[in-house]
Amino acid sequence: MRTSNPVFGNRFQRYAQAGYGAGQEAMTVEGTATKTAILLLCVLIGGVIVWYFFAAGNYGLVYSLMLIGLIGGFVVALITMFKPTWAAVTSPAYGVLEGLILGGISAIFELAYPGIMFQAVALTFGVFALVLVLYRFRVLRATPRFVKGIVAATGAIMIVYIVGIILSLFGVNVVFFSLSSNPISIGFSVLVVAIAALNFVLDFGFIEEGANQGAPKHMEWYAAFGLLVTLVWLYLEILRLLAKLRSR
Repeated sequence: MRTSNPVFGNRFQRYAQAGYGAGQEAMTVEGTATKTAILLLCVLIGGVIVWYFFAAGNYGLVYSLMLIGLIGGFVVALITMFKPTWAAVTSPAYGVLEGLILGGISAIFELAYPGIMFQAVALTFGVFALVLVLYRFRVLRATPRFVKGIVAATGAIMIVYIVGIILSLFGVNVVFFSLSSNPISIGFSVLVVAIAALNFVLDFGFIEEGANQGAPKHMEWYAAFGLLVTLVWLYLEILRLLAKLRSR
């Protein structure tokens, strides 16, 4: 299995194989689903905290909380990736920190486009549920050709975003990276949303493989952390796409 998700990959497989036949309780797909729901609750808690201060007009504190979420989330994510055995503690912390960022970003978009946050949340979970059903009934499968295509496409998107960020620092407006509402920009966002959604197929494949190999129980938290990373990416891309469509 290959994946574009930095959380999964050789590290996930190595821990899965290490736990195989070790006589300890193994991870399950159902257990991973439960842990994912808990992490989503943590994200909601972080988002509610930011929205409370945003509604009170304390914008300075909102930006401070977003900065804490950005830096803290990055640090906690790295710790989780290098210490999967700590995932039961670090993953919920990551969820709350991500909630601080997403809550602030969503509030900013909500000011410009009322109702956009609820639309983005509904579409995110709708897309996630659709991909899960299609994967469950093997309509979508992580075949070698499919995996290579998604990994390559995701890598190309990341390169475009990195180049866009660098150019924006020099005042250059890149149509793909901006919130421009022209057809090219909207088409690119639709493509990115599709690629982000299809990354779930690779994530689901890794989780199933870990369960089949008898990975240790703590890997449920780590797998849920990996799913949350993809979910956050998908939500942000849907939010950007809706903003482009609403601005037209």
